[in-house]
Amino acid sequence: MALAPLLPAAAVAVESLKVDAALPYVCALPSGPQPATVRITAAFPERASVGEEIRPADVTTTVELPAAAVADLTALKAAEVRAETALGVVAGQNGQETQAVWRGTAQPAGVPAEGPLALTTTGDVPVVTAGAPGDLAFTAGSLDIGLALSTADGTPTGPASLSVTCTPDKDAEEGGPLATVPVAPGPSTGEPGGSPSPSDSAPPSSLPAPLPAPAPAPSGSRDGGTPANGLPRNEATGPGAERTPGGKPAGAPEAADTPPGTPTDRDSVPTCRNEQATPTTLTSYITGYSNVRKLNGANVIPVSCVFIEQGQPGIEFRPDGMHVVQKSDASLFYEGRKQTPPFKATFLTFGFAPTTATLVLEQVGPMSVESDMLANYPVYTSDAYVRAPLVLRVLDARVNGTLLDVGPSCRTEKPLTSPEPDPVKYPGDHLVLHGEGRQVIPDPATGYQLTSGGALTGEVTIPAFKGCGAGGENLDRLFTASISGPGNYIKQIQGQTCSAGLEDPPADQCTEDRQPLVIPKPER
Repeated sequence: MALAPLLPAAAVAVESLKVDAALPYVCALPSGPQPATVRITAAFPERASVGEEIRPADVTTTVELPAAAVADLTALKAAEVRAETALGVVAGQNGQETQAVWRGTAQPAGVPAEGPLALTTTGDVPVVTAGAPGDLAFTAGSLDIGLALSTADGTPTGPASLSVTCTPDKDAEEGGPLATVPVAPGPSTGEPGGSPSPSDSAPPSSLPAPLPAPAPAPSGSRDGGTPANGLPRNEATGPGAERTPGGKPAGAPEAADTPPGTPTDRDSVPTCRNEQATPTTLTSYITGYSNVRKLNGANVIPVSCVFIEQGQPGIEFRPDGMHVVQKSDASLFYEGRKQTPPFKATFLTFGFAPTTATLVLEQVGPMSVESDMLANYPVYTSDAYVRAPLVLRVLDARVNGTLLDVGPSCRTEKPLTSPEPDPVKYPGDHLVLHGEGRQVIPDPATGYQLTSGGALTGEVTIPAFKGCGAGGENLDRLFTASISGPGNYIKQIQGQTCSAGLEDPPADQCTEDRQPLVIPKPER
């Protein structure tokens, strides 16, 4: 359902559930973290059936910013403010979760001389279609607020905009509950409860059914660089990688080598087609390497699909020149779920036990791509940051060929974490990847660009594991001791994007069925 098109809201059914929730939040303001109240009103259907669209209607988001926020605005000589909001809303059912973004805009409002400031935004929101029976719960998450500021005579202030990130108050458990919609079985389609048959792929707007039983990794997701003992020794060429005197990571092939099993054709990569693409939607494939420092090796990040909904660019004038900033929303996509395809990793655990595991990376919150370009003609330089809350889940494992029953809930206890350059603006646990770009007119651009892709790098801490084991056997400490820890370098390669929502997508970007044409290869 993430990044579904913002269709006009349908009329509310006769039987509807009215929601009016006032939730405590903490907003990161220039003056520091400040408490705020976020009031969300909406109308949900009282009940639904499997396969039936659930469309919240009459949605409003009112943010009451405290007096300290007003003081920040008046210090910038702002007399009028225009607000846009992006509220992350989690939909959970049967132990599975996915997230949508509820966007809204507000009419211009005057900035008071003192006291609080209430800003109310409205907008249509994505629909949700449940793929299984059971209670479907909606919970409010983080809130991003964009404020466009102007002075009394209508000219932009300096800076002309302000971005504020608000998160649910830490004392509010599980975020802010909004509504629960019971979902009954739909018409039978050959499966219990009216669920689609296994051959039917869930649309992007569907809530994923529970995870299937562990399956082999898809073709092309194996490790490469196999030495004589049959175990991979791939190392990403970043901090923490062991190097030979020649500078190449120990055991790694030359940079030009393509790892065995790297996808090179359309049949060996997951589908990356966004059925709800808008003119601002991009689709792309990503892949790469991630070091596992404790195991003295690295693993291929499988070719994965990502949907990107481009945000509106803004212009900021700073002492070093004019900056063009843009924040876009992104979402992993694999068979209707916000995750990578399952992939296998093989290492020598504790230096002697060959261990193979089937893993997935699951997105558990909003992912963003934020770019900042400094335009000093003829030189343009840019920095891009990808922020993604990802949980590492273990589907199955074998030690020395013997199946190890990890149970259905083996995963890291929290998302992977990276050093965050702006922790006040971006609190919480998430992965951070950074890319740099440069262009000297009239030469072509080099490095990372959102549309043309490129390399993004970062360093991640793998948290401790929880929920591992079955039949009373607790394997949490085994996985934590083997894998968890800091200093794991990541190098991700993004391919050329496809403007999937255009009426006539460029042939050098997209296939005939509007999937990304370029399948990138991992680089060390």
